[in-house]
Amino acid sequence: MRGIVFYGSLGKFTWRMLATVLASQGVVVFLGALVARGIASAEGDDRSHAWLWTGVGLAVLCFLAAGAMRRPWGVTLGWLIQVLTFVSAVVVPAMIGVGVIFLALWVGSLVLCRRVEDQVAARQRADAASG
Repeated sequence: MRGIVFYGSLGKFTWRMLATVLASQGVVVFLGALVARGIASAEGDDRSHAWLWTGVGLAVLCFLAAGAMRRPWGVTLGWLIQVLTFVSAVVVPAMIGVGVIFLALWVGSLVLCRRVEDQVAARQRADAASG
């Protein structure tokens, strides 16, 4: 698929949409970390704080990646976050659903925003050629 990229520069509209997806994902991942801590604590698991801080770390990584979308490696970091969100389902199985939703938003933004940017560029070329 032409719109799927794993590394490289993105158009302004694309990186803004991807940053929005990652920022939203960061909030949901943080809430998932709270759930992981609560479940572990209720079960008497000594790792409850470790799960909390691991989830908080992933949420912070989401926010950092959102800020890095302008860099060529930002999209690679975004893909890594998508994978790590699925991995977090080991602790909180509901994170599979979260991973599916945000992966769909991620891929959809990559594909659709690329199309929008291509259409805008074509319109600007046509306007420049006619006037």
